[in-house]
Amino acid sequence: MSHVKAGGTAKNLHDSPGQRLGIKLYGGQKTRTGNVIVRQVGLTKRAGKGTKLSRNFTIHADTEGAVKYTTRRVRLFTGKSVKRVEVTVEPITEATKPAVKKASAKAKAVK
Repeated sequence: MSHVKAGGTAKNLHDSPGQRLGIKLYGGQKTRTGNVIVRQVGLTKRAGKGTKLSRNFTIHADTEGAVKYTTRRVRLFTGKSVKRVEVTVEPITEATKPAVKKASAKAKAVK
């Protein structure tokens, strides 16, 4: 017969994988309709113009364009005003596209 008492059972053995939360597209990056911009738990960032908020608080792009993050003041239920980050998608137009330099005639002749 053994003289060692029973050690009991361990209860905290299971581990769940991470939820992969966070910012998926940063400011200035291009996005297409339906792309995930932010995965979050709760409403830490607000959905602005050109975005939509899904049931699990994920912010998706509603239009094509460039992602932009701005801070704005939001009034809470208590009446207190606090700063929150707002995610918007601005459409890319000809005026906002970066200028592409064209090769000069001399550079073409050298090649």
